[in-house]
Amino acid sequence: MTATHPTHTPSRAKREWAVGLTAFGAVMLMIAGIMDILRGIAAIAEDDVFVNTRNYVFEFDLSGWGWVHLFLGVAAVIVSAGLFQASTWARVAGVGIAGLVIIANFLSLPYYPVWSVVMIAMSAVIIWALCTVRKDDAWEPFERPPGNP
Repeated sequence: MTATHPTHTPSRAKREWAVGLTAFGAVMLMIAGIMDILRGIAAIAEDDVFVNTRNYVFEFDLSGWGWVHLFLGVAAVIVSAGLFQASTWARVAGVGIAGLVIIANFLSLPYYPVWSVVMIAMSAVIIWALCTVRKDDAWEPFERPPGNP
């Protein structure tokens, strides 16, 4: 005796919501990456926009923080390109990169406080957007029309 299991076919509205959230996460991760690249370049050049704070527990050289932010920004831009293709690896890596961006901005909070708080909030929204979409709700690539198999 065989049992039949109903297949789960997400509704069109649910798929559009899932694709929209993934695209939102991809765009936000790309923006966060570009902003982190610019912040990294400014820190490496030891620009005057950064605050000098004494007696901070996580005190590092400003150019060191610049290289960290530059690396994370480049990684975020690369991963966001994968998110535009709706790749599962990119969703996982996007959550990881956004988490690292949160940690890096928390640790560099005294050097650029307002910007760090903005980046922490932005990265939290990226993590939310990438974690709420289930794989079976989204189309594989964004370019495929909804009616074609």
